[in-house]
Amino acid sequence: MKSSYQYKILIFLFVFAFTSCNDDDGTPLPAEQYLQITNLHAPMTGGQGQEPSSGSYTKFDFATASVTTSETDWDIAFRATTIIVNGGSSTGDADEPERNGNAAAYIKSLPFSEVTSVVVSDFTQDSLEEGLAIPTGSGNGWYTYTGPPEHLILPIPGKTLVIRTRDFKYAKVEILSYYRDLDDSVAGNARYYTFNYLYNANENETTF
Repeated sequence: MKSSYQYKILIFLFVFAFTSCNDDDGTPLPAEQYLQITNLHAPMTGGQGQEPSSGSYTKFDFATASVTTSETDWDIAFRATTIIVNGGSSTGDADEPERNGNAAAYIKSLPFSEVTSVVVSDFTQDSLEEGLAIPTGSGNGWYTYTGPPEHLILPIPGKTLVIRTRDFKYAKVEILSYYRDLDDSVAGNARYYTFNYLYNANENETTF
């Protein structure tokens, strides 16, 4: 199944190295790989003033480095600044995909390169009672909002997202930008993620 989202993937040498453009083709990647995803689109409708936010989430699969429309084979999903995991239960937000995996997450206040292992006890899952495993809101999770006049969403330096995937693999994520082509000078460029991630495909192996 082909995704309507196009983005680049830069794959650096671990087991082997290559460059590709991967559109949800389900192709397994090396056992451990470091990738950069650019321009992953995470649109949203509403969310302005009193209008509730809605719209489909953009689901992502770490194993294949792909945006996916699969109901089951996804680990995290994006809608505007909100990131959910495929684990836990609904938070009550409109249009959330069904969670049917075991994914979980936490945010580590360390630079990406310094996060070398997983703290299993720190993982949480999404739920109505506890909220999101990756908190939203300025200063609460991975970003700050500058307010007027710029109205920018800026990743907080030194914040690393640590993810347990739906099937007990692990990944760490460094969000670099919320704007298409890293250009935050145009308001219409918002809701396009660029991020680095390192994924370890070995089940229950907790080091990077």
